[in-house]
Amino acid sequence: MSSQARYSNFGTVVSVRGSVVDIRFEGYLPPIFSVLRAGADQRIVIEVLAQLDAHRVRGIALTPTQGLARGTAVADTGGPLQAPVGKGILARMFDVFGNAIDRQAAPSEVQWRSVHRAPPPLARRSTQSEIFETGIKVIDVLVPLERGGKAGLFGGAGVGKTVLLTEMIHNMIGHHEGVSLFCGIGERSREGEELYREMKAAGVLPNMVMVFGQMNEPPGARFRVGHVALTMAEYFRDDEHRDVLLLIDNIFRFIQAGMEVSGLMGQMPSRLGYQPTMGTELSTLEERIANTDTGAITSIQAVYVPADDFTDPAAVHTFSHLSASIVLSRKRASEGLYPAIDPLQSSSKMATPGIVGERHYRLAQEIRRTLAQYAELKDIIAMLGLEQLSPEDRNVVARARRLERFLTQPFFTTEQFTGLKGKLVSRKDALDGCERILRDEFKDVPESALYMIGTIDEAKGKTKSQPEGEHAAAPDES
Repeated sequence: MSSQARYSNFGTVVSVRGSVVDIRFEGYLPPIFSVLRAGADQRIVIEVLAQLDAHRVRGIALTPTQGLARGTAVADTGGPLQAPVGKGILARMFDVFGNAIDRQAAPSEVQWRSVHRAPPPLARRSTQSEIFETGIKVIDVLVPLERGGKAGLFGGAGVGKTVLLTEMIHNMIGHHEGVSLFCGIGERSREGEELYREMKAAGVLPNMVMVFGQMNEPPGARFRVGHVALTMAEYFRDDEHRDVLLLIDNIFRFIQAGMEVSGLMGQMPSRLGYQPTMGTELSTLEERIANTDTGAITSIQAVYVPADDFTDPAAVHTFSHLSASIVLSRKRASEGLYPAIDPLQSSSKMATPGIVGERHYRLAQEIRRTLAQYAELKDIIAMLGLEQLSPEDRNVVARARRLERFLTQPFFTTEQFTGLKGKLVSRKDALDGCERILRDEFKDVPESALYMIGTIDEAKGKTKSQPEGEHAAAPDES
């Protein structure tokens, strides 16, 4: 079918500045968020973001604009950007336009829906709180996640956000009955390809959908890919009544794409160069991630923190939407304590006696207290040495160091690099281990025996197999 027959409203390009295109329409002016197409085979896609006057609109191109010139004809498609939904999208990989990018035929049996949807009304939202177990000790004990909640993994470059996210996918898909949706915003294409192969090898692809807006794509495409993934997630929640696990890597790139779009559109930037509408844009995306009476969307989002500065507006705005914040620390990563989660900076609103239970709450508080005391004592140890501490403080240090090591864990996704077999630990086993350390049951066990193990009982087996003389490293024996 020719483009003339498909579309009835046409305009012409007035100016092109990078990704910003101004178009003149003589008749009907397309509304905001309309998708326009131009160029050979209608390959260039433009989304209307502003109506300048009675005849001109300003749009942002979602594709490269090479070859676009003044006077080029532009067709109004008559609707907003749409995403494919339906059973046919499972086990597939898509771009922002809903095109399959996994070298297979286009999916059949799909409907197309607008990516601009309102969040569910308050009357339909579910308010019950349930724990969502991940099998990762430090998260389940200190920062429990919420089923249908939003958790953020905060960290600078190279502290292990993507590794932690892939590990969670691995652990959850096994006992997560619903659909998993991975949304890569501003991802390296290498990461997307690796993830696809890993998920295929693990046999979990049949219940998974992947959507990517890669780093090399224009800001408009990266800005919309999150909305495309959410539209797919809402279909599984509302139409199929299934629980959805939505993984976003990386929400900062969504904010960054919005910043680029805002700059290109000529808006005045606010603090640190961010767009003035950042709070609104993030809210329109985050508020759609919700529990309803038909199902839940549980979301885990990686958040890059520029220059490790947690007061950066991007990090601050994202914090306000989350039920759990998992903060990754460069210092812990440099000490080899993986996952490099900082237990004192991380928090979860699920960690209350009414939700996790009295025992879990009490233990988590005691662990935090022990680690906080150790953090305070570190300066004294650095200046005067461990010998100058009182016996009581020395015990606190010994407990804290053993807890730190017990809360490390070998991951399934890093087996090929570390040579250590991945471990999945239930919340009950993780709590038992922490409780036994706090009761000084492992006082005489070298702390190296607690490093990179699963359950606490593995420490005993590790001690037997260790040669003599390794006890010297333990701090409480100096």
